[in-house]
Amino acid sequence: MTEPTHLDRAHAAMEAGDEAARLRFYETLAATELFLLLEAEAQEDQIVPQAFTVEGRNFVLAFDTEERLAGFAGREAAYVGLSGRALAEMLAEAELGLGLNLEQGPSAILLPPEAVRWLDDTLADPPEEVETRVSEFQPPKGLPETLLHALDARLATAGSMADMAYLVGVVYENGARGHMLGIIDAVPGAEPALARAVSDVLRFSGLEAAMLDVGFFPASDPAAARMALVGLRFDLPKPDTTTTPGANPGLDPARPPKLR
Repeated sequence: MTEPTHLDRAHAAMEAGDEAARLRFYETLAATELFLLLEAEAQEDQIVPQAFTVEGRNFVLAFDTEERLAGFAGREAAYVGLSGRALAEMLAEAELGLGLNLEQGPSAILLPPEAVRWLDDTLADPPEEVETRVSEFQPPKGLPETLLHALDARLATAGSMADMAYLVGVVYENGARGHMLGIIDAVPGAEPALARAVSDVLRFSGLEAAMLDVGFFPASDPAAARMALVGLRFDLPKPDTTTTPGANPGLDPARPPKLR
């Protein structure tokens, strides 16, 4: 018996839980690398997914592991890997639903086109970029455990993007107070993706007043040492160097696949 995946656990919590658990499932789905079953091998950035119809609505098939895709197909099959976020955007534009892990695990679920569209709409707004100087770092206080666990889970999937992060309380020069996630030694160019990841956690936290700024610092910055003294540390797992990032067209944000 295979180990349950992140999606399996999030789906089980949704089935047994409340609105917060439902939001957490969709946040996990957006962050997960999915494998989309294709009719044939991708031609550059053009893909044709396998589709089926249920009650007059069209669905495509995706799985959260390659083994599950192979188990469903029962043969060698063409597929493309891409994030749940990217897949939701693609399917919403085409008005397609998603058959997730069908016949291949406890997280099997059929998401109709309107659910996919809702997910894409929820993810659509990029985080706002502002420049404000911090005058003081403090220990974080008052943040709910559910938010901390969700943030820890999301950062665990971003090991190729940064070294570590510190969650701290902050006092800005203008007197405003809040919390900030200080990300240390982010890979150049990864900052927007990391900011979006944190923004997604907040959107799906179910906490209307949840606010968390994101800052980026080199390890040599004195601010990094100050955060280390008072902050809650998150160590990002080291990436698997046996694969080439972005080699799959579905995983390269600069050239997302296109339906045809």
